[in-house]
Amino acid sequence: MKVKLYFGNEEIIKKSGIGRALDHQKKALESVNIQYTTEKDDVDYDILHINTVWPDSIKLIKMARKNGKKIVYHAHSTQEDFKNSFMFSNILAGLYKKWLISLYTQADCIVTPTEYSKKLLQSYGIHKPIYNVSNGIDINQFNPTKEQVDMFCKQYDIKNDDILIMSAGWLFERKGFDTFISVAKQLPEYKFMWFGDIKLSNPTSKIRDLIHNLPDNVYLPGYVNGDIIKGAYGRSNVFFFPSREETEGIVVLEALACNCNVLLRDIPVFSDWMTDKINCYKGHDTEEFTEIIRNIVNGKYISLANQGHEVAQERELSKIGWQLEQVYEKTLQF
Repeated sequence: MKVKLYFGNEEIIKKSGIGRALDHQKKALESVNIQYTTEKDDVDYDILHINTVWPDSIKLIKMARKNGKKIVYHAHSTQEDFKNSFMFSNILAGLYKKWLISLYTQADCIVTPTEYSKKLLQSYGIHKPIYNVSNGIDINQFNPTKEQVDMFCKQYDIKNDDILIMSAGWLFERKGFDTFISVAKQLPEYKFMWFGDIKLSNPTSKIRDLIHNLPDNVYLPGYVNGDIIKGAYGRSNVFFFPSREETEGIVVLEALACNCNVLLRDIPVFSDWMTDKINCYKGHDTEEFTEIIRNIVNGKYISLANQGHEVAQERELSKIGWQLEQVYEKTLQF
């Protein structure tokens, strides 16, 4: 079995969760000894595993069909997580949904990260086989060392007694950036850091206003990867992710793998694998989030980092590789 992994416009997506999904898929397939190619013009493969929804995907699909190949479409995107993101996203959301349906239904089967996103796709009237397989996490990579933490602290002048609340992702309203700022205003004694590319986020006017009027305790380092972001996870007191909509949330998996105390907005995507007061904390609004962060920092709420790490271990890449192998084998039998 040989799989062709395709991610269009890698330069654009490399700073997003979909970009990291490419690395995860490579490692997952390597872990179960499945041969793969990422060359766009390579025709020596059995299954096209396509991950992006740019127009160039159509050409790849047609070529695969012409050559008698099977097609797996990885549904990282939905109409729901398109809304409330960049400028004009709500206006375009209806057309985007139709575009997604037109692409996804050309595949033999669909893979999507969670049971929640699977149900969304089924609600669109898609009747292809749909399998939920996590994007997974590289446990060995996201295991912050003292050196990485020290490097992060030195670069951003984080003192030993600083309380650090961090988040990561595009600066979208959907991601809850506005809520992050609101909570930071309620906790001026703590440092808040949001990691994400500001320019590529193409923020709406509401988000731009927030960026131009940040509280003194909020810092936007931009997109950061490698040792520095791992050090940030390792140093943070709370990983606060107030997103309003996700198909999974790779940064959440990263935080769990790094033994962070994780605080999430209570939204459906997390309902069947992240449990409030068991492996994370959940809230609904600024008032709740503020209270929960205070209680975690002050020790009134116990640390759930170890329990959260167990969730990450369940999504370790070798397990994801095995699940993808099962999907591929079923697809070849269609």
